[in-house]
Formats: sequence, structure tokens, C-alpha cells
Amino acid sequence: MMFHSDGTPTYNVDEALVALGFGKFQYYVLGYAAMGWVSEAMEMMLLSFVGPAVQTAWGLSSSQESFITSVVFAGMLVGAYSWGLVSDKYGRRKGFLITAVVTSVAGFLSAFSPNYLSLIALRCLVGVGLGGGPVLVSWFLEFIPAPSRGTWMVIFSAFWTVGTILEASLAWLVMPRLGWRWLLALSAVPSSLLLLFYGVTPESPRFLCLNGRRKDAQNVLEKIARLNGTKLPPGILVSERELEEHGKNISSEGSKLLGEDKSSEGLESNFGGISSLLILFSPRLVRSTLLLWMVFFGNAFSYYGLVLLTTELNNGNNRCGPTQIQSEKSQDVSYKDVFITSFAEFPGLLISAATVDRFGRKLSMSSMFFICCIFLLPLLFHQPPELTTVLLFGARICITSTFTVVYIYAPEIYPTSVRSFGVGVASSIGRIGGMVCPLVAIGLVHGCHQTASIILFEVVIFLSGICVSLFPFETKGRDLSDSVLSLKTTDEEIQL
Repeated sequence: MMFHSDGTPTYNVDEALVALGFGKFQYYVLGYAAMGWVSEAMEMMLLSFVGPAVQTAWGLSSSQESFITSVVFAGMLVGAYSWGLVSDKYGRRKGFLITAVVTSVAGFLSAFSPNYLSLIALRCLVGVGLGGGPVLVSWFLEFIPAPSRGTWMVIFSAFWTVGTILEASLAWLVMPRLGWRWLLALSAVPSSLLLLFYGVTPESPRFLCLNGRRKDAQNVLEKIARLNGTKLPPGILVSERELEEHGKNISSEGSKLLGEDKSSEGLESNFGGISSLLILFSPRLVRSTLLLWMVFFGNAFSYYGLVLLTTELNNGNNRCGPTQIQSEKSQDVSYKDVFITSFAEFPGLLISAATVDRFGRKLSMSSMFFICCIFLLPLLFHQPPELTTVLLFGARICITSTFTVVYIYAPEIYPTSVRSFGVGVASSIGRIGGMVCPLVAIGLVHGCHQTASIILFEVVIFLSGICVSLFPFETKGRDLSDSVLSLKTTDEEIQL
């Protein structure tokens, strides 16, 4: 236990959250964050259905159809970078408020698009709003006690799967009867619900404490204690930075370290695009940042590729197989296959929940990447539709597991001062993977080059697994850091 200069005991946010436990308050926070995650999943999943429908309705080329998907990822690239900055400077609540407004308004208006260009512009704006997803991840993460963080983040991630299944079900019901415009309009409803309940959402106490708003942070923690029926530790709340300063004053070695990292501390006090980016490339973070970017790119490329492959390899428009299946019911088969493979995400989540706190983040991710490669190998050659669905089901299990764990690992490696920005930029790099995927990999399938497409997926997924193995440290059970100075950057340091 640490003591204040006047002898009063002190505690930080991590110690407070452990004492308060996971209770009623966190369930409310989970419900709100989950609605945002469901919203993003639905908006992303509908891309599998809207593109082919609009292509038929407006007589678009294959490249124009692919661009409807790619432009959403382009918007997310901008949004993830921007909302991460807003969130780290002005608070998590303001970050996801703006994203909810942009997503819901642009999503609803896109249902009334009179032509291709207006649809492209509005879907790009939807992407900008969806780029704020990592803000909700960071916000929810900062309310969870460290010992149970992995498990609860997996449960949170399960709502992405709920969103994909809801969208697949909605498309199956709406598309044959009402068409793609109704699907776009109805899919915008969950993001609108975020606005409805925004007024009762709390700010992250970790963010408040870091920014000198200790009284506000204390109020949030006291509210958690009341709702959970628990008590805060005795003493006064202090920020991690104050504890660091106390340690430096009594340690000559700490003074030397302060001299070494003075530039990093200065950067943290200057929130902005360039300074925050420089923190990500500081000596303590550069290796983790670059590896994380590669993993996010590979994960997004593979995940959205598998979703799109489900419709491309098993529908009536696929004329490259040994037999041509052309029927009026081909589109129904497409909905059915997407619906079935969406359920693959539940086993993926269960695997994540079983392994993330037991074997750690790194082993959980790397093993699933390599197993995914095995599932895709038979698809180097044309397979019967039933076997294709089974193999894509298995691959989807694995890639869902890796996507779930990387969204737990990413916020854990960054300090609070740049957490949303760091995860946002990594997510932006992932969006580049999602943006490139339909233009390259799915373009190869359209061009009857299925083998080349699957080889591309194999290479990307395998390299992603290698990158995970090279991460410098494991975050299982580790407290979150508030500043660069407090970061432990290797497993050896963490053990010490």
C-alpha cells in the first residue's frame, strides 16, 4: 500500500476496480457498449448483401460493386484515426457520441440514395462513423477489473457475432420481399439507440484521473460502489502518474529514468495527431505498434475476405466451378450460407474465452491463425458447395477467435493517454486490409482465379500468426498503464 505525504493511504483506479468487482454497474456499461458493437457488425455484414443487389439493380460492373465495400473501409480509416484523437483528448463519451450521430444519420440516408455516386458518398460517411468502434472498446475495457478483463472482453466481443447473425437474419427476411433500401434503413436502428441512452453513460474514471479530474473520477467510482454494493479501498484516489512521481523522488535510479524518458512525458502532455503518433513510435512502443498494425491488417483482410467468399463461392454468379448452378433460388442459397457461417463465430468466441486468460493472448491468437491456414488449404481447388461451407465455417471460427483476442490485447499494450488513439490507428490499418480485400482477393475469384485468391489468404494469415509470436510481451492479468513511463515492455520486466 502506498501513502500520501501526510500519511494517508492511497489507491489508484486499478486497485479501486478490483475492490469494487464486476457488478450491476458494469452490466449497464456492457449493455451500452454492446449495442454499439452490434451496430458496427450489422453495418459491416450488410456489405455482403447490398453490393450484389445494387449491382443487379443498377447494372454496375464488378469493380463498381467492390468499391461499395471498399469505400466504407476508406471512411473507417479516417474515422478510426480521428475519433481516437477526440476520445483521448476530450473523453470517451464525446468520441462515441459523434460516431453514433454520423453512423445513424448517414446509414439511414443511404437507403434513399438516388444513384451510385450518392450511395458511395453516404456509405463512406457511414464508414467514418464506424471508425469510432475502438473508442467503445477502450471505454468498456477501462471499467473492468484486471483479473477478469480477458473473459469479459470476450463476452463483449460476442455481441459482434450477435450483430452478424441479426444482419444475416434481417437480410434473409427483408431482401427477397422489400429490397436493399429497407435493409439499409433497418440496419441503422441500433446506432440510433446509442443516442437515446447517451445521457446516462459515465465517463471513464481512468481518463478523468489521468486528466487531473480526480473529483469526477471519485464520483464515478463511488457510483460504481453504490450500484455494485461494494466499498472503495480506504484512503484517497491518486493517479498512476502521481505514484510514479512519488517513486522518482525517493529513487536516484528513478531520476535517471526520468531523464531518459522526459521526451515521452512531454509528448503525452501535448495531445495531438503528431505527438500521439510519436508516442506510438517511442522506443518502448515501436515494436509492439508495428507488429500490431500487421496483425490488424491480416485479421481484417482475412475476416472480411471469408465473409465475402461465403457469398462468392456458393452462389449462382460463380461460373468458374466445374458445374454451373443457375437458378432463381441462388440468392436464397447465398443468404443461407452466410447465415450458417455466421454461427461459426460462437465457437470462435468460446475458444477465445477458454484460452485468453488461461494460455494468454499471444498463444491464443497465433495458434488460431495457423489452424485457419489448415482449413483453407482444400479450397485451393474447387470443392462441392457443402464442403466449401464446412471449410469456411472452420476458418471463420479461427479468424473470429483471433479478431476477438487482438481487440483485447491492443488496448492493454497502450497507456491511457493514447489508448483510444493507438487502438484507433491499428484499427485503421486493419481497415486498409478490409478495403483492399474485395478489390484484390474477391476480384481474383470473379476472374476465375480461386487458387490464387486462397494462396493470398494463406500467406496473409500465416504471416499474421508469425507477427503475433514476435509480440514482445504478454498482457494476461496485467494492470493497465496510464503513461509511457509506467510501461513494462518485455515479459522479463513484467515478471520483475
